[in-house]
Amino acid sequence: MFELKRGKDILVETGGIRSREEAQKLFENALDRENRSKLRHVKNEEALLKIANSIAMCKPDTVFINTGSDEDKQKVRQMSLERGEEEPLALKDHTIHFDLPQEQARIIDRTFYIINPEEETSVLAKTILRSEALEYIEKHMGGIMRGMPMLVGFFSRGPVGAKASIPAIQITSSAYVMHSANILYRNVYEKFDGEVERTGYFFTNLHSQGLNRPEDLPNARVFMDRSWLTTFSMFCTYAGNTLLLKKGNHRFAVDLATYYKREEELSEHMFITGLTGPGGRKTFFAGAAPSGCGKTTTAMVGTDFIGDDLAQLWIGGDGTLRGINPEKGIFGIIKDVSRESDPYLMKCLREEGTEVIWSNVLIDENRVPHWVGNGEEHPERGINFQGEWWEGKKYKDGKEIPISHPNARVTLTNDPIENYNVEMAEDPRGVPIKVITYSGRDSNTMPPVWVAKNPEHGVVLGASIVSEATATEVGVKGIRRQPWANEPFIPGPLGEYMDAQFIFFGSRKFSEEGRPLIAGLNYFLTHEARGGEGKELLGEKRDVKVWLSWLERRAHGDVSAIETPIGSIPLYKDLKDLFESEINKNYPKELYDKQFSLYIDNIIARIDLQREAYRREKKLPSKLFEVYDEQKKELLALKEKHGAVVLPDMLLKDAGRAYSASGNRGSSS
Repeated sequence: MFELKRGKDILVETGGIRSREEAQKLFENALDRENRSKLRHVKNEEALLKIANSIAMCKPDTVFINTGSDEDKQKVRQMSLERGEEEPLALKDHTIHFDLPQEQARIIDRTFYIINPEEETSVLAKTILRSEALEYIEKHMGGIMRGMPMLVGFFSRGPVGAKASIPAIQITSSAYVMHSANILYRNVYEKFDGEVERTGYFFTNLHSQGLNRPEDLPNARVFMDRSWLTTFSMFCTYAGNTLLLKKGNHRFAVDLATYYKREEELSEHMFITGLTGPGGRKTFFAGAAPSGCGKTTTAMVGTDFIGDDLAQLWIGGDGTLRGINPEKGIFGIIKDVSRESDPYLMKCLREEGTEVIWSNVLIDENRVPHWVGNGEEHPERGINFQGEWWEGKKYKDGKEIPISHPNARVTLTNDPIENYNVEMAEDPRGVPIKVITYSGRDSNTMPPVWVAKNPEHGVVLGASIVSEATATEVGVKGIRRQPWANEPFIPGPLGEYMDAQFIFFGSRKFSEEGRPLIAGLNYFLTHEARGGEGKELLGEKRDVKVWLSWLERRAHGDVSAIETPIGSIPLYKDLKDLFESEINKNYPKELYDKQFSLYIDNIIARIDLQREAYRREKKLPSKLFEVYDEQKKELLALKEKHGAVVLPDMLLKDAGRAYSASGNRGSSS
């Protein structure tokens, strides 16, 4: 069983500071008068000991306390520029940061959970015993900040006062990392003590890039101490490895939800966005999708954008599902972001008025950034993630170097994004989530949109996401399963996390109207997979608005659906009308049949793949296999009756409903 505060606190052991008095003595020597004065505002003893022990271990030249004031934010920006961690670009408040060519993504091969003896973890997790981690951290982080500043910031992962918000401390020698934190998170220096008292805990994140040399990368590590809610990151700069407020602390939040807040909260890798439906009603969605599967695009389709990456969820006192974004900005992949696909985001990126940190894109001679898939003309030369670049430049293996890295990113606050609803995003009550979606990258099996039969089927839908490995992870290739798009961030055994999902979504605390609809999305069906030729997609990015609009109406009972073994799918007439009204596009019946026919053998193969993979896991809820068995039995019965490909019309005929190519229909469920 996972336990908090079990085993030695590595930060205390390495720093050696064990009392408030010892900490204050160290602060007198390590901080100047101004920063000592700032730190006196923080009274929480555990927080002060974390900071003192970080100083004692890392031995920085100076310590800067970031209060979140405009003056302090400007000092952090200026420090990053002066130290060469960022460089200014043509647009005001736009800067470029380049990571080392060898470190352009999460170093999952060097990322470890610190565990106690006999502590169980996910089968995907890389682990290190507490005693071994202590030895490594003492050796490699001892004195790692000599000649450097230490920056300390106090943040909240969510609006102040929200039930699922968690305070956190970011300690780093990188002004770029602190600059990123200032953009992405709410600085709560003034309210930190109160937030710790409200929650009962906080996260601590300690990072140093060291000398930032390629030769140090073999020693780079990200350690996550589950028991003491503390991360250690060394010899790296990519924000996914260094800004541990993000995915490092997300893992801790998953632990807390799984073991300490069962049936109360979930911590998910999800966007949150609202869509305006008929009569001006606002319907909020939360959705999970692995990197490269359209999560940011889906979030941006909403009329009331809240967040693109993470969500903290809980059941409100009124029986509705509530959600907050623990972040207030975007650290997003820039590849394929264009005016056509992401107009709101592009306005922030190409016009003045937004503070933006670019990373690992191409910078031309005019200090303008360029990237793959931006829909614009590219320069022939520039500086990018591999150094000097020109059209046709190749790697040693002969492959052409793209103008930007596939995992190139932009960091910006959400406030300037035109569809961002800042009032609701900052509301500690959270937004009411009516629809949960799960997406993957599936070229030949599932339809573009379908709705799970019930909460149990919805949990299994989330457990069954499949995708392709993307450039966000080093050392991973090929097709992989992506349960809930959250599995890489689940520290404990997957069976325990899954059980918490079944308990949460099956909870009687939900009111009848408050229980969310759970749906699947898939934007990646190809012509080749549906009897045609070529790997081109059957749909396009702008279709996303139609799929969400149908779910919005389905959640309110405005449209009917066709029942299938995998769940409910739309009727043609409803989609035809929505394509016309929402995106002014013709939607032929032939395309509908290709997208929504059930290819039975493919779906069964997908179920069998999941069953086989889940055999590795321990303590899995029996409900998972019961749902798979139910679906497979019904699919085989359909195949026996209609053959390997079942068109929607066949299902309607079985149900005794008239249906024609023009979209006219009789009554439906």
